[in-house]
Amino acid sequence: MSILKLPISDIMPVKFTPFLSRSDFFASPHQDPIKLLKVAADAKNLIFGRTIQAHLTITNHNYRDSKVNQLNSLINLYVKCGEVSIARKVFDSMPRRNVVSWSTLMAGYMQNGNPSEVFELFKKMVLKDNILPNKYVIATVISSCNSQMYVEGKQCHGYALKSGLEFHQYVKNALIQLYSKCSDVGAAIQILYTVPGNDIFCYNLVVNGLLQHTHMREAVDVLKLIISKGIEWNSATYVTIFRLCASLKDITLGKQVHAQMLKSDIDCDVYIGSSIIDMYGKCGNVLSGRTFFDRLQSRNVVSWTSIMAAYFQNEFFEEALDLFSKMEIDRIPPNEYTMAVLFNSAAGLSALCLGDQLHARAEKSGLKGNVMVGNALIIMYFKSGDILAAQRVFSNMTCCDIITWNAIITGHSHHGLGKEALSMFQDMMTTGERPNYVTFIGVISACAHLKLVDEGFYYFNHLMKQFGIVPGLEHYTCIVGLLSRSGRLDEAENFMRSHQINWDVVSWRTLLNACYVHKHYDKGKQIAEYLLQLEPRDVGTYILLSNMHARVRRWDRVVEIRKLMRERNVKKEPGVSWLEIRNVAHVFTSEDIKHPDANLIYENVKNLLSKIRPLGYVPDIDNVLHDIEDEQKVNNLSYHSEKLAVAYGLMKTTSGTPIRVIKNLRMCDDCHTAIKLISQVANRVIIVRDVNRFHHFQNGCCSCGDYW
Repeated sequence: MSILKLPISDIMPVKFTPFLSRSDFFASPHQDPIKLLKVAADAKNLIFGRTIQAHLTITNHNYRDSKVNQLNSLINLYVKCGEVSIARKVFDSMPRRNVVSWSTLMAGYMQNGNPSEVFELFKKMVLKDNILPNKYVIATVISSCNSQMYVEGKQCHGYALKSGLEFHQYVKNALIQLYSKCSDVGAAIQILYTVPGNDIFCYNLVVNGLLQHTHMREAVDVLKLIISKGIEWNSATYVTIFRLCASLKDITLGKQVHAQMLKSDIDCDVYIGSSIIDMYGKCGNVLSGRTFFDRLQSRNVVSWTSIMAAYFQNEFFEEALDLFSKMEIDRIPPNEYTMAVLFNSAAGLSALCLGDQLHARAEKSGLKGNVMVGNALIIMYFKSGDILAAQRVFSNMTCCDIITWNAIITGHSHHGLGKEALSMFQDMMTTGERPNYVTFIGVISACAHLKLVDEGFYYFNHLMKQFGIVPGLEHYTCIVGLLSRSGRLDEAENFMRSHQINWDVVSWRTLLNACYVHKHYDKGKQIAEYLLQLEPRDVGTYILLSNMHARVRRWDRVVEIRKLMRERNVKKEPGVSWLEIRNVAHVFTSEDIKHPDANLIYENVKNLLSKIRPLGYVPDIDNVLHDIEDEQKVNNLSYHSEKLAVAYGLMKTTSGTPIRVIKNLRMCDDCHTAIKLISQVANRVIIVRDVNRFHHFQNGCCSCGDYW
């Protein structure tokens, strides 16, 4: 197709001045059309470029037949201006093409995210036009291959080997990048070690690939190789090695690299600065990260987000949120990463009101449709106990990724809504999204809540294998929970003892808790004793063991356990509950009298307990110390922190408003029974988040099914 016959819409009408219409316009070397087209392309000035094209067309109708370089420059113009379809029309109209013609169009398709078209062009170039590709073409084709085009990438590697182009640095770097992003880090390392002539870019690519796939030991080996060869580092190297230190949580190595960077001539740009802050944060040294941040001469949104993330990762949630206020004073607008850190920090505090405010701030910043922001919002609302808000965010998202689906599945599962979690999983499968490692944690947990043993094992044994996912400790622990919750404790124990994996305290305590709930105290005592051998300072095990002895009125054993705790300096954390009302957090401890409304709260507790006694409430005094009178035991139970928080919430919120309470420990049996009945007499939804899970109390029932 002739360029002159391109659609009128493809060539912008230009009003020519007498100067432009002169035939000697390009006579001067300074007015070379190729140079002018390059200027237009580099500036992405499509109007100027089309002006030159139009002038060439009216002054020399045959230029396209004789001057391939001019047409190549036109292709380059349209490619750089994002008009790849027009570039393709110019390319297709060329009677003769050279290697630059092909490579320029390939680069355009690669930049516009069309790798398959790059490979098709490469095949036509070699097989149809018989043009030998150079190192730049091969590097472009290999770089365009993604994980879905791994086979095509290997074919290009084979071609590079046969043509002797593998040894060129561009090709070598492209090959290392290909194998790294396609998870074949072994091939990437082999190229590094076997193909001579490595530069620092090669090493950076290999270490990045190893980090991406968590091959830490190999990454350290490559770092040692870089050091032994005395290769000079660049900015990207420092960023990569700081990432390695962060992943290893090796503060000593991180400080050494930081010191080396300060001695070098490398400027501490925003990327290096952010990676240093990230390294200190992930190594648990937030103060050093903050000191470095405070010394930065210039800060942008990346710097601020990095220091906020460092505080968040170390559970300094309030400090992270406070930094955002200071960032706002500096008039630096947040990006999606900033908002994700803020939502996660709000979730860590279960600060729902603050989360709502941040949600509004994100929308004001134009981040409403951002997937990362949406994912963080879903997680924040679930962790803050507002399921409906999480569902609304999910429903309004126009684009979802696997993190979105995992958030909605695990969120429902964590709240005990197994049916909804499995329904979401089916919806995800319908969309064609592939489940990953995290997905099946939520799915098997949902099966555990519903006591669907066969279904849980189907997901574990068959579906995970079908998707190529190797079960990890979390999945095995979910299976233990599935069997335990269903009362099949012997099977759960046999499952643990027959699978030679490194079971952790959480796994064994899952079984121990099941023994307590199902009143299999003898088995529970054996497991508790084994657990204390594994972790002598696990306070949760001592408490559960003590409660089991108290249930069978073995007070002597209760005393022995508490004595053992004192000897080992194991202290039970005081029970604390809190709730947020009109942006103010109200904190309660057991038998708390410090609150300004303490007298009214106590009266309300008494009133509520008197209302639920006719419904069958009997104070559960079995776990209370035996050396006090029963009346005192009842009094102690009556004013546990969660009861005080619920009573205050009922006093200070309007009818129909859900009450959300957070408890730092496992909710005791008595409070669980009492709050179930309080939800019935008060006609309120009461949501309590304890250390194990969420409890949704409504109409005298709890979402946990009395298993927690």
